[in-house]
Amino acid sequence: MFKERIVVIEDDIQIQNFMVYTLENAGFEAKGVSSGKEGIAEMLENNADLLLLDLGLPDIDGMEVLHNIRKWSDVPIIIVSARDQDKEKAQALDDGADDYLTKPFSATELMARIRLALRHYYRMSHDNEPIMPDETVYINGKLKLDNGLHIAYKDDKEIHLTPLEYQLLLLFMQNPGKVLTYKTILRKIWGDGYGEDTQVLRSVMAATRRKIEDNPAKPCFIKTEIGIGYRMVEQSDEQDAQ
Repeated sequence: MFKERIVVIEDDIQIQNFMVYTLENAGFEAKGVSSGKEGIAEMLENNADLLLLDLGLPDIDGMEVLHNIRKWSDVPIIIVSARDQDKEKAQALDDGADDYLTKPFSATELMARIRLALRHYYRMSHDNEPIMPDETVYINGKLKLDNGLHIAYKDDKEIHLTPLEYQLLLLFMQNPGKVLTYKTILRKIWGDGYGEDTQVLRSVMAATRRKIEDNPAKPCFIKTEIGIGYRMVEQSDEQDAQ
C-alpha cells in the first residue's frame, strides 16, 4: 500500500517525536531528523512528498535549508516555527514555503495544513493531461471562473469585473488555500515596479470583495492574513470546519 512520505526537520526531540507519531498515526510514512544538513541529505537521498521545516536549527538556519531545497525540488514545504513575526512569515512564503505554522499547534491543525498543501500540490503539479491555462475553468463553492471566456460567475450569474479585478480573482482561484503575500500578488499582477506599495492592492481587493462576497466586511472567499497577505478559502474545508 502506497504511503505518502513526509520528512520532519526539527531539533526539539519532543516536538519531532510528536509530529512523527501524529503523521504515522494518520497513515503517512514519516522520517524525523534534527539538523538542517541531515534534512537536506535526507531530501536528496530519498523521495519525499512534503517537508515540515523548523527555522531554529542547531547547525544552519531553516531559511537556508528552504533556499537550498527550492533550487531542485518543488515539494510542499510547511514552516513549523516558534518565530511569529509577520515579516519572517512573509519572507518564508515569498522564498518558496507553502505554509507557515506557528508553535504551539495541535495535531488537528497540523494535519489540516498538510492535507491542504498536498491537495494543492497534486492539483497543480500531478495532472497527467494539463489543460491549457486559457481554457481552464476554476470552481470554488459558489464562485466559478471560466478563463477561456474570461468571465467570472457567482451562483451561476455573471460578475462584471474590471481587468485588474479579474486578474486578482484568477490568481486566487489558481491558488486555493495558499497564503499569497502582498509582495507576491503585486509582482504577479502589477509587476516588479510596485515594490511593496500595498495601497493599490487593498483598493482592488476591496472592490473585488464587494462583487464576490455576500458580506465584504466578513469575507468567506478571500481572507486577510494580517501583516502578510491574503488566502482564498476552499469552501469545502470551510464548511467542514463549521
